[in-house]
Order: sequence, then structure tokens, then C-alpha cells
Amino acid sequence: MPSQTVTVGSRVGLHARPAALIAEAVGKAGVPVTLATPGGNPVDAGSPLMIMTLGAQKGAEVTVTSDDAGVVEQIAGLVSADLDAE
Repeated sequence: MPSQTVTVGSRVGLHARPAALIAEAVGKAGVPVTLATPGGNPVDAGSPLMIMTLGAQKGAEVTVTSDDAGVVEQIAGLVSADLDAE
């Protein structure tokens, strides 16, 4: 299963706004996507609440996994972007 590990780019981590934008993109992609921190359990990236439970702060590593490599690339790009700046 394709996966990619990226560094959280949002200056306050994966809180409400970035989590909502990521979950929205996962919903539009139409395939399951999970996010996980090192040593942590994967969570459903289609749920903003589940994303926030990761507690991933700026600079934390997060692994994005899905059956669709293109979707992994897209969501990884969102995780690594500063979504608070937009």
C-alpha cells in the first residue's frame, strides 16, 4: 500500500482548520486514507476529529497511507503545507 512520510507544515499543527481541509480533500478523493505519527495507530484522514487526535504539531512526522498513490501525494502535500497561511 503506498505511503509517504512528511513533516507537518502548519504553524500550529494539525488543529481544526488544517484537519478540516485535509478531511475535505480525502472526502472528495473518494478512497480511504489514514494518517499516523511514528509509533502511533493510524487514524481515518476523512475525519477532522480523528486527525486532531494525532496531536501532530508543526515539524512532527506524519505518514499518509492509501491504496491510491496519487491521493497519497495530494494529502501529503496538504499535511506538509502551511494551511494556516491560506
